[in-house]
Amino acid sequence: MTGPFRDWVGKTQTVAEVIGVGPARAMAALLDRDAADLRPAASLPFCWHWFYLHAAVKRSEVGPDGHPRRGGWLPPVPLVRRMWAGSRLRFHAPLCLGELAERRSVVESIEEKQGRSGPLVFVRIRHSIIGPGGLAVDEEQDLVFRDPPAPGSAAPAPAGSSDPRSSQFDWSDEITPDSATLFRYSALTMNGHRIHYDHPYATQVEGYRGLVVQGPLTALLLLDAARRRRPTDVATFSFQARSPLFVDEPITLMGRSTGSDTTVWAAGPDGQTAVQGTIGWRG
Repeated sequence: MTGPFRDWVGKTQTVAEVIGVGPARAMAALLDRDAADLRPAASLPFCWHWFYLHAAVKRSEVGPDGHPRRGGWLPPVPLVRRMWAGSRLRFHAPLCLGELAERRSVVESIEEKQGRSGPLVFVRIRHSIIGPGGLAVDEEQDLVFRDPPAPGSAAPAPAGSSDPRSSQFDWSDEITPDSATLFRYSALTMNGHRIHYDHPYATQVEGYRGLVVQGPLTALLLLDAARRRRPTDVATFSFQARSPLFVDEPITLMGRSTGSDTTVWAAGPDGQTAVQGTIGWRG
């Protein structure tokens, strides 16, 4: 690419860590589950690698939004808002508790666009999670950067959004995340982004109407709900975050299966699709 961020394409980062029992048991507790099966040599549930393999960042190197300052591993995008917009994951082999794993990451692309509400920068990162037996998880992660809306302006409607509750679905659950849920999930994922726990920052700096539910948390809740209905191995999982969900507001989780795939949705109280994903089952 050309432009101010071209030097960041191809940047790499490697982190190694033993997949400890503690974070997995903490996530089980967050889901209000028994953690007796989470012991050394047990398989890590799908997508729970998100609780491990984070680079340690000094407090002096943290930016005003709570993330590591831009310009090191990630490009120095000046736009205020940062969002994990989605991921595409392929699961090749299990990760097991007590084993050493490594995350190899590379910035694959950076794209600047002009959106309906202003400039946007899309950053795509590929993570390869490697265990003792080789590649375990291959993940493409999309980040999007944008400015908050101008004071008093109406937020644009999510593109292509519709009320999934008007469609046929096989199952549905409802959950209302509180601020403690958001805080505990942020701690587990080493996510310092202040929109998830600092109400004045979320509303006055980034322009949200409340604390924002983490997109990966919603995606994980969808995957967990689907696996409770179909407890088989997952081959692939992709999801896209279309619009924010907020603390203390009900979220409806829904799923519909067709053959070897299950489509999942999460909708807020307005009924609009906020997160949509597809699970590909193995076998």
